[in-house]
Amino acid sequence: MLCISSGEVDTYSGISPVGISLFLNTLASYRNQTMIVVTGAAGFIGSCLVRKLNDAGYNDIAAVDDFSKHNKNLNLNGKMLSALIHRDDFFKWLKENQKMVQFVFHLGARTDTTESDTLIFEKLNLSYSKEIWKACVEYGLPLVYASSAATYGSGENGYDDGHSHIPSLKPLNPYGVSKQEFDKWVLVQERTPYFWAGLKFFNVYGPSESHKGRMASVVYHAYKQIMAKAELDLFRSHNPAYRDGEQKRDFIYVKDVLDVCVFLMLKRKGSGIYNLGTGRARTFLDLAKITFASMGLDPKINFIDTPADIRDKYQYFTEARMDKLRGSGYDNPFFSLEEGIRDYVQNYLLLGRWM
Repeated sequence: MLCISSGEVDTYSGISPVGISLFLNTLASYRNQTMIVVTGAAGFIGSCLVRKLNDAGYNDIAAVDDFSKHNKNLNLNGKMLSALIHRDDFFKWLKENQKMVQFVFHLGARTDTTESDTLIFEKLNLSYSKEIWKACVEYGLPLVYASSAATYGSGENGYDDGHSHIPSLKPLNPYGVSKQEFDKWVLVQERTPYFWAGLKFFNVYGPSESHKGRMASVVYHAYKQIMAKAELDLFRSHNPAYRDGEQKRDFIYVKDVLDVCVFLMLKRKGSGIYNLGTGRARTFLDLAKITFASMGLDPKINFIDTPADIRDKYQYFTEARMDKLRGSGYDNPFFSLEEGIRDYVQNYLLLGRWM
């Protein structure tokens, strides 16, 4: 392995991403080994997956992203990679190097649920994902891609990941629509990768998400607020069916997401779309109190109005049905909310650590 500074990184596109200091396999090394592709590799879940793969002994990883944000690129510090590829150059690179690739994780996407420009989602979440799928079909590559629980909308049609149920879902925002449209497109394809899985991520939280800003998890924002003023503002309920703080989500720790990704990579059976939550909804009040406790503080919680731009698109309840994934053979226990927040706060946030 060769340690290369940010100014020395030689990527396929010829760029030198700002802020990356990583271990890069020598060209001779990765040409003689098979690689795993991770799109969105500098992002939250993508960078955590790279770490998980490294820890499992997979060091020949092609990282795909746009590498345009310094604070996001920091997520790749210290990771073992074989190639850095700008997303615009990826399909050309894959055509030239597909014989070395053994698996594709497509986690890259525009994830801002408040974004209203549908053209951005059409380009990055739908069209790009279709090209990934077609390339995996052409080159015989297995694929795991990121879908989202945002496809379920307000949950009026339930949280069932059965394929016959998916076309009836009604997302509340353009992000959710883009994920839903890709899921629907996938389900009518006659040509598919020999193994594929779409993962409907529920509310994922964990290390390496600070670059997401407003879109970072409630756990992250709760920690930052408590550190700043020793109290926390939660959105009050604008739905008479839910008391303030009693809104519920299925919060899943990123380490559980990573375990499922690796399980699917190794198993490669049972293609389909799967929910990925814990199967147990918890309240925002639970989350707040656990975060205070993990920081060794007594809770002080206030309620504020939900911002107007998200109020009519707000999910008051999400809870994944997990029968399908469990039926596929995945039997690892999930982190409880208490366990996950404690690990995140005490082993990462308080120590200023990335994953």
